[in-house]
Amino acid sequence: MIRILLPAHLRTLARIDGELLLAIEGEATQGSLLSAIEGRYPQLLGTIRDQITLQRRPFLRFFACERDLSHEASDTPLPGPVVAGEEPFIILGAIAGG
Repeated sequence: MIRILLPAHLRTLARIDGELLLAIEGEATQGSLLSAIEGRYPQLLGTIRDQITLQRRPFLRFFACERDLSHEASDTPLPGPVVAGEEPFIILGAIAGG
């Protein structure tokens, strides 16, 4: 099971308390993980990535194993510790302001 941490506004929208656990069929990539999240929680469609281009939304970042994975290709395999459930895949809302 892959552990996913969502920002508070997405947890509220999906009615999730705490950490999300998902199994991935086939190769565990960033794209397959996001598709699994959207498949299980259709109310999150379009909130994490654009529905047409499948690109990450500008004010969201992806982290795992103390690395920023935000600019990785969607077919890049997830780090081993994430796939093993040892480390979470973190979706974090970026903060901007002036």
